[in-house]
Amino acid sequence: MILSDTRILEEIEKGTIVIDPFDRKYLGTNSYDVHLSKYLAVYKDRVLDARKHNEIEHFEIPETGFLLQPDVLYLGVTLEYTETHAHVPFLEGKSSTGRLGIDIHATAGKGDVGFCNTWTLEISCAQPVRIYPGMPIGQLIYFMVEGEVATFYHTKGNAKYTTRTVRPVESMMWKNSF
Repeated sequence: MILSDTRILEEIEKGTIVIDPFDRKYLGTNSYDVHLSKYLAVYKDRVLDARKHNEIEHFEIPETGFLLQPDVLYLGVTLEYTETHAHVPFLEGKSSTGRLGIDIHATAGKGDVGFCNTWTLEISCAQPVRIYPGMPIGQLIYFMVEGEVATFYHTKGNAKYTTRTVRPVESMMWKNSF
């Protein structure tokens, strides 16, 4: 079951959902709009290796915007820091973003109960498109959880994305055993 606007506000009041900064005007019928921060990153190497630490280069989007190019993976980050203590958050692109040919995540749209951070975005585009810091980029949707949660994400010993950040974070796949 997806939380309604009224229920999202109730959960914010209870502290089970945290959105910072929060502005009521970005609350939709059953979602909350998140915005692109000024930070982007790209991988230093064109060929990536899942068993190695692939390093990234950070840069800032100027106020005049940045032109995304097809066939490049950009890592972005939401302006909003979020915490979710009782629900499963899903980050989806806004329809207006999708209609510009922008994808904001390749596979990582679902968060875990206990996720407390900004959201790193896996941005790609179908054709060149100019983006700007602060533009609406996605929407958070919250689902109810059935049953007790035994281990929250931020308390898991092997959780890789728990350090609070305002910049995009590269893949930590290399920390897995395989």
